[in-house]
Amino acid sequence: MATLSPNDLIHNPHVVTKQVYLGAQPVIFRLLLAGDALLLGRYFEGLSAETRRRYGPHPLTADEAERLCATIAVHDTLRFVALLPGETPEIVAYFILVLGVRDNEIARYAGYGEPLDPARDCTFAPSVADAYQGRGLGSLLMPPLLDAAQRLGRRAIVLMAGTQATNARAIAFYRKFGFEHIGDFQTEIANHDMILYL
Repeated sequence: MATLSPNDLIHNPHVVTKQVYLGAQPVIFRLLLAGDALLLGRYFEGLSAETRRRYGPHPLTADEAERLCATIAVHDTLRFVALLPGETPEIVAYFILVLGVRDNEIARYAGYGEPLDPARDCTFAPSVADAYQGRGLGSLLMPPLLDAAQRLGRRAIVLMAGTQATNARAIAFYRKFGFEHIGDFQTEIANHDMILYL
């Protein structure tokens, strides 16, 4: 497995592009590009209230899509999209992989006796369009995402802000890929922290 650096991704963002098939439908999984603002805005604004309640790493608006596409910075954050190609392409999933961990995650995991290393660990936040949830799309996209994290020299992946304790579908998904439930924390709701060692 060839190693990667963020500089490699700056010069050739397509080095981590993969094509998968959802049934007969080809899906292109690649890094977000500057020209994706309109498609990403449509994706964000098409998410249901229920999905928004479960997923909120940043505002899910067309304006935020414009900002994200204008400020792509693969040296610290990889934003992947799953794209249905064709005359009217459509983004059907959006995965964030932060190359590092935030202070609040570091503090929580230290409390569990699992120290995190911002230089070697990363933070993950996935979402899938409502019409594609429960159809296996997320499971098709995880192997190329995990491959990219390993090639970038990452040791472990934690969930951005954990996952809601009531989100049984997400918890089952993470467990399927080897994430371990490592601890719990409370905000307005109960949350699980989960970690995957690569």
